Amino acid sequence: MTSSPAPLTRSLFVFSILYGGMVCMAGVLGVKQVALGPLAVEAGIFAFLLLVIISSAVSELHGQKTATALVRFGFVPLLVSAALIHIVIALPHDPGMYPPAVDAFPIVVGQGSRMMLAGLISYGTSQTLNVFIFSRLAGGEGRLVWLRGMVASVVSQIVDTLLFITISFYGERPIMDLMVGQMITKVLLSIILVPPLISAAVALGRRLDR
Repeated sequence: MTSSPAPLTRSLFVFSILYGGMVCMAGVLGVKQVALGPLAVEAGIFAFLLLVIISSAVSELHGQKTATALVRFGFVPLLVSAALIHIVIALPHDPGMYPPAVDAFPIVVGQGSRMMLAGLISYGTSQTLNVFIFSRLAGGEGRLVWLRGMVASVVSQIVDTLLFITISFYGERPIMDLMVGQMITKVLLSIILVPPLISAAVALGRRLDR
């Protein structure tokens, strides 16, 4: 593993495209709350877990510095998409537009300024932390990718939930039950999904770079 900037290999190109897409999708999917047995979580977690997996895979293949740069560049599609959403919401709708969609569209894609700020802070902090923990656990040796990915994901998901829920809802509604439920679900998903997916992502990246 190296901390020097990586050349634009095929794996870095593919993972960067996927990362940018998932940054935008996480906010859109987060509008829906999904039930996983007795647990409930916002659906954006699935895109967010892919962000964790992709950034960790890039760290493993191309170094911590490159993965951290990827996280920072992720703000670009995030901010551009947020700006475009607000512009489109502000524009008058076509009179022939499907009536239920007129009221549904701003609800589905729109976010308040407080939630948007929460998303930016929690994204930048948790994703940077994920890359840092994943890289440091390697100790200079690329071993136990699945375990490092799982531990980094669990910690970053807890931090993401603490920041996002607190900034979004503190003072407006009770947040403890919401926070605990989100944390439990995200930790379980990190334990179940991250190990096989990050192993597959690293293997795919190495195959792309042959």
